[in-house]
Amino acid sequence: MAAQAATDTGMKPTLGLTGVTINAMALIAPGAFLWTTFQSQAGTGATSMWSAVFVATVIALLTAMAYAALARRYPEAGTGSSYYFAEVAVLHKEEHRYFRFARLSKFLVGWASHLYYWVYPGVMVAFMGSVIAYIIGFFVPGFGTPVQLITICVLFSIVVGAIAYIGVTGSTVANIVINVIQILALLVFSIVAIVFRLQHPALHYTHANVGSVLIPHDANGFIYQSTIAILLVVGFESATALAAEAKNPQRDVPRGVLLSLIIQAVVFYFFEYFAANFVMGDFYKSGKLVGFDAAAGSIAPIGDLAQIFGGSAYGTAFAAILAVSVVIALVGTALSCLNTGVRVTYAMGKDTELPAVFGFLHGRFRTPHVGVIVLTVISALIGSYGVLSSNNLVQVALISNIGTFILYGLTCIVCLIAFAGIAKRGIFGTLIAPIGGAVLNIAMLIGVIYFAIVGNSDAQRNVIIAGVVSIAWLVVGFGFLYIRKLTKGIPILHPEDYKEAINTSTDLPVGAVGE
Repeated sequence: MAAQAATDTGMKPTLGLTGVTINAMALIAPGAFLWTTFQSQAGTGATSMWSAVFVATVIALLTAMAYAALARRYPEAGTGSSYYFAEVAVLHKEEHRYFRFARLSKFLVGWASHLYYWVYPGVMVAFMGSVIAYIIGFFVPGFGTPVQLITICVLFSIVVGAIAYIGVTGSTVANIVINVIQILALLVFSIVAIVFRLQHPALHYTHANVGSVLIPHDANGFIYQSTIAILLVVGFESATALAAEAKNPQRDVPRGVLLSLIIQAVVFYFFEYFAANFVMGDFYKSGKLVGFDAAAGSIAPIGDLAQIFGGSAYGTAFAAILAVSVVIALVGTALSCLNTGVRVTYAMGKDTELPAVFGFLHGRFRTPHVGVIVLTVISALIGSYGVLSSNNLVQVALISNIGTFILYGLTCIVCLIAFAGIAKRGIFGTLIAPIGGAVLNIAMLIGVIYFAIVGNSDAQRNVIIAGVVSIAWLVVGFGFLYIRKLTKGIPILHPEDYKEAINTSTDLPVGAVGE
């Protein structure tokens, strides 16, 4: 894969540090995720929720440092992101015996990234379906039949896909507005939640004190919560796919990767999740269920809490305002997901590691329209499945998370390879952080397998389904490689003189050609 200049991609470099950071922040969307994932998190091990979010953020930060280091070293990556990094890191080695692994390296990273990037937008669609159904339910009691939920998901996918197809002008300004709205809305909820507990000390709360919120309470629950919580913090790496559109990618892309994660997760997630867990108590009821058990069975537990906090006079209005802010955030997040998801697809299409049609840009809109169409259909299907039940939603979220753990772990390893033997490198960012990121991402994968063995019946079923789908996807990937070898003679492992065969200069960034 050759280095991608803006002229190669058909994209114009218009983004500064603010643009890169804001577009990555739109994908993380802390205001939206507190609302959308709290139901899933309120199940197994809910009392360890905050500590799991903390660990997921640490994993993300270590991984983000690896991405930032790679983006600084390879600013010419264009839309390829980790897919590009995986190949060029191998080709920059001095010893020829490593060059044969260049194609396999980039294909593994690119294929794994699709397990994340092609499922994640569908998770957003499922979230949107449930939130819109919740809002309509204020006016149409009983709304939310399977047919109605699926219809919402399909229509939402089409709308977002249509916007992505034609491109969006002024997206940075729009994302600034979206981020401000969603962050302010959930910050208000968090403050109200803390005030509610302080004003009602006689109620029985799940956590006895602040310290209880912050620490894990059982090992199994903590591990399971961590495997879900990674969904909250993914998206920071999307900044590395903006290199072709950044005015100074070597400076601004690495900064955008880290800033987006620190602002969204370390600042806002920690506070919001503390508040939501701090206030949970027996006053929140659903039939015979109370506290987290009641939240696990609700379509929108944050909305339920908002109604309780606001009372009969303002509760419904408060919940509706929060829900609308989440819808606004999810529109931006889903659009960012779709745009980011097709960038690596576009890079692989240009490189003919996927059908070449994925590497085409629309003649008028200059968007990778084929990838947008395919991902829109996939998102509608995944969203329509995930919206039907909390277990379905956990399954598709886990599939996305498995793809995330594989992609992030591989990218951390790529970072170690890229900087091995480099003099005067930053030890923490290019050695310690990537090692920690690789180990922890692999540990999360092991945690998923662990819960397939020891979890309760729902957790076991969800993990097994997610695992089977993920394994099937990877098998298809290797099958694709083998079929191309048989039909077109493209080797899975290149000969050791591969680098010299495609570019005799070792001074310039080098990438493989597809065929």
